[in-house]
Amino acid sequence: MDDFDVIVVGAGPVGENVADRVRAAGLSVALVENERAGGECSYWACMPSKALLRPPAALAEARAVAGAREAAGGRLDAGAVLARRDSFVAHWDDAGQVRWVESTGAEFLRGHGRLDGPRRVTVEDAHGGRRTLTARHAVAVCTGTRAKLPDLPGLARAGSDGGRGGTTGPDAGVRPWTNREGTSASRVPDALAVVGGGPVAVELASAWQALGSSVSLLVRGTGVLDRMEPFVGEYVTEGLRGAGVDVRLGTEAAEVARTAPDGPVTVRLRDGGELRVDEILFATGRQPRTDDIGLDTVGLPPGDWLEVDDSCRVGGVRGGWLYGVGDVNHRALLTHQGKYQARIAGAAIAARAAGVPLLESDRWGAHAATADHDAVPQVVFCHPEAASVGRTAAQAEAAGLRVRAVDQDLGAVAGASLFGDDYRGRARMVVDEDRQVLVGVTFVGPGVSELLHAASVAVAAEVPVERLWHAVPAYPTMSEVWLKLLEGYRG
Repeated sequence: MDDFDVIVVGAGPVGENVADRVRAAGLSVALVENERAGGECSYWACMPSKALLRPPAALAEARAVAGAREAAGGRLDAGAVLARRDSFVAHWDDAGQVRWVESTGAEFLRGHGRLDGPRRVTVEDAHGGRRTLTARHAVAVCTGTRAKLPDLPGLARAGSDGGRGGTTGPDAGVRPWTNREGTSASRVPDALAVVGGGPVAVELASAWQALGSSVSLLVRGTGVLDRMEPFVGEYVTEGLRGAGVDVRLGTEAAEVARTAPDGPVTVRLRDGGELRVDEILFATGRQPRTDDIGLDTVGLPPGDWLEVDDSCRVGGVRGGWLYGVGDVNHRALLTHQGKYQARIAGAAIAARAAGVPLLESDRWGAHAATADHDAVPQVVFCHPEAASVGRTAAQAEAAGLRVRAVDQDLGAVAGASLFGDDYRGRARMVVDEDRQVLVGVTFVGPGVSELLHAASVAVAAEVPVERLWHAVPAYPTMSEVWLKLLEGYRG
């Protein structure tokens, strides 16, 4: 039996950051991982998807500028794009990330970690060996999420493992792509159906269309990216269609079939229509990886999201030693937000271990993940890009705030017109009229991702509108949109 101050289960970006924070505070830590150190983000999500999306964005930006477009008339080299993607994921080898973990002084354990009662974790390796760990102060569950597949006739119940499904045996049915295959595939399918309307669906539809696939995007609702301001989906849909994606709104898959392991997929639609594609990718939500981590041994239901307080401590566990950090707590399913929670949780664990009172009454203090509620930033790296932080106007009103939304045509800003000819984009800031601070900002347009952090600072710091007049944007940059928004608010 091995004793540590802290045990972290899951070595994705969240678990790595928890371990790093508690090590910096002088606590001993064991970091347990069943797959690859670096997690979903490093190998099957953020990094590979952005590596796939950057080349087509760079080409589109060049083609938007007279003088450059004449030199940018060729096609993307799909092989080179995929090779560059492979380099960013280190060819799915986590040796470098394991070395980094070990350089912090944490002990890295490869195996499946399961809770085994209060402050105990058993780790079973690939050869059946078992090791039992105990934590003096805390166990942090950072196991993330997996793709959630719909209960659809013809879909393999076993989910997706990267192979094509046959038509016999217990796993009969179509094995779909999820984000994992969508970011790691080594060939470009001639035709691809993408089911979903959120960020993963939009990004992967954009990437594979640019690489040469004929993509159909099947969206059950009335628009894409429907959790952002309504105009975002309109701009993004226009961009997708302009790139050649067949965007079908109000369309739902009813059944899928594949008659041969290497044959095409037939997608039957609710409206009676039919599609034949080489692969079908589902981006229809996420579910927590908590079904096989021993939650039942501490009185919690397996497979559920973990309910946590603002220090990421799980409720309903006697002694307050269990933490749920990152996607498993369902607060904000974004890598950067999970890493933020890891910093908060690590500080809280260290403080409690040292007997230091927590600053729980301080909304923006060292031990409260307040940004999860009020200042979550997100970028969707399609073309045009979509970026937002905080609340939409509708969300702010639903929360009982008295707000005013101010819009600005981004194309009317000098820096944007220089960025690309006939630039199209839009910005919105949402002002809390009673406190005179921003509670939300949204941008859509090419290159807007780099505008977002200024908005995040303004929202998280609750900078008064009058003080924002003193933050002078350099000329001629797209950041002048801030001045235009303030002028629009002043009237």
